[in-house]
Amino acid sequence: MATHQYGYREQGDAYSSPYAYSSPPSLSPSPSPSPSPSPEDRPRRGLNRLPAGLRAPIEGRTWREFGYLLLSLPLSIIGFVWAVTMTSLGVGLLITFIGVPVLAAALAGARGLGALERVRARGLLGVEVGTPEPLRPRSGGPMAWIGAMLKSGVSWRHLLYGVLHLPWAVFGFAVGLSFWATGWTMLTYPLWRWVFPAYVGQDGIQLYGDASHAVYLDNPFEITVTAAIGLLFTLATPWVIRALTTVDRLMVVGLLGPSRLASRVVELESDRGAVADTAAADLRRIERDLHDGAQARLVGLAMDLGVAKEKLNEDPETAARLVGEAHGEVKTALQELRDLARGIHPAVLTDRGLDAALSSVASRCTVPVKVEVDLTDRPAPAIEGIAYFTVSELLRNVSEHSGATRAEVDVWRARDRLLAQVYDNGGGGAVASGGSGLAGLAARLDAVDGILLVESPAGGPTRITAELPWRRA
Repeated sequence: MATHQYGYREQGDAYSSPYAYSSPPSLSPSPSPSPSPSPEDRPRRGLNRLPAGLRAPIEGRTWREFGYLLLSLPLSIIGFVWAVTMTSLGVGLLITFIGVPVLAAALAGARGLGALERVRARGLLGVEVGTPEPLRPRSGGPMAWIGAMLKSGVSWRHLLYGVLHLPWAVFGFAVGLSFWATGWTMLTYPLWRWVFPAYVGQDGIQLYGDASHAVYLDNPFEITVTAAIGLLFTLATPWVIRALTTVDRLMVVGLLGPSRLASRVVELESDRGAVADTAAADLRRIERDLHDGAQARLVGLAMDLGVAKEKLNEDPETAARLVGEAHGEVKTALQELRDLARGIHPAVLTDRGLDAALSSVASRCTVPVKVEVDLTDRPAPAIEGIAYFTVSELLRNVSEHSGATRAEVDVWRARDRLLAQVYDNGGGGAVASGGSGLAGLAARLDAVDGILLVESPAGGPTRITAELPWRRA
């Protein structure tokens, strides 16, 4: 572990950063008054004061999940009948060519029913299931479509869902409805018991039934116990329903969603695009810095040396002055080239690791920065470079936009993840959305399965955490 603290008043790198706050935060923001709750919000806030176990029976989520269980039975019957009937018919007709298109039609119908199930799960269970990969026939025509349908693993998973979901739907319907009906019926028994007819027997007015009271409940003690048991069932019903719908969630995601391989391919394609865009942006930045900085200085240097060469014999004093100015330009150009190389991948990072490299960055920050690096070994070189670049850009934001008087950098390892956190006591207001610079950093981290977490309320402070894999997969 190493701890360093730096505080310099001079500005560091001269070139502007493409990763900056969307807008400079105010140094003294005035807190906005909290809006008064609307009439619609007041009952909800009052309901949230109840413990979760007490408010669960009347929450909207419980009613939606119960509705999902009720709808599952008829829809699963339709899906089961379709899957079994069409598959049996297609297999039976495989002796002729007719069985092939029948099987393809069975798979197509299963995919259609699966799309309906995804919509139902999204609306009632809140499950965000991605659309599975579409069919990609090699050519047009019905035969290509039939071949693609029969080769599609997604289609067969939809058909399997139609077969497997019916037994579970029957079980979930029976258990959920039984708990729901038993709980609410017994809980509200004191309210509706009067509907039973009564008769005058040898013991007086009794509920309709036998005199032993073996079945019917007609005294205050029995009524109270019945309502208490109903309350227990009512309070337990939401959790039973939640457990039942959890299995439905797993089945919908596992059988009706995109396969893990396809999801990973889409993710890698997106990451490849982000990496390509980031590399192109870096190349444009390097080209701009070279063109506007070192290249312009070298052109001016060449012109000054040319003039000095012409005046060397005629006016030695002017030539000497021009050579001196050229010497100063060479030093400035060399410094700009060093800064540019340091922004790409500094040599100190390769030789000595994140501790020394981040300490060097902190020494050029315009506010005092405390650096603490707690690493026993070094991560993968690519991850190390991304972590260095991320912290460098965040410190640049602190210098240029935050209005902070101090900052802290902490880097540590948590299992197989590398975490780098930058804190400042500035005005806050940093966002990682839209076209902001932090969004660019988040995209760069996402390309390597990393995460950028931004905590920056108005008025500050700002705490930004970058989480990266220790080794690139």
